Amino acid sequence: MALLRIDGDNLVVVIEGLDKLWAFKSSLTIPLAHVRGATADPGIATEPKGIRAPGARVPGLITAGTFHQDGEKVFWDVKDPSKAVVVELADERYARLVIQVDDPRASVDLVEKALA
Repeated sequence: MALLRIDGDNLVVVIEGLDKLWAFKSSLTIPLAHVRGATADPGIATEPKGIRAPGARVPGLITAGTFHQDGEKVFWDVKDPSKAVVVELADERYARLVIQVDDPRASVDLVEKALA
């Protein structure tokens, strides 16, 4: 699971617990100027992930780490798809972040308010 917070002009994603090990990341800091938006999207878990490198994928249990698909990098940290949030990015290493949060609606609102 991940925590989202706004720190000045940055979106900070903090990876919690053992997910740090599976995702090979403990946090990501993205300038808000590079964040295009966020949506709660439980259906994204059924979409193709691409090639994992590095990370972990056990279908039905966890998808975490960097995945390469169609020339893009996507960061995943999801165990429970019903709590998945997708953060779309521009001019960043990752094209999007797909992360599990405790409260998807509140996390989307946090990002959208920071962008407004």
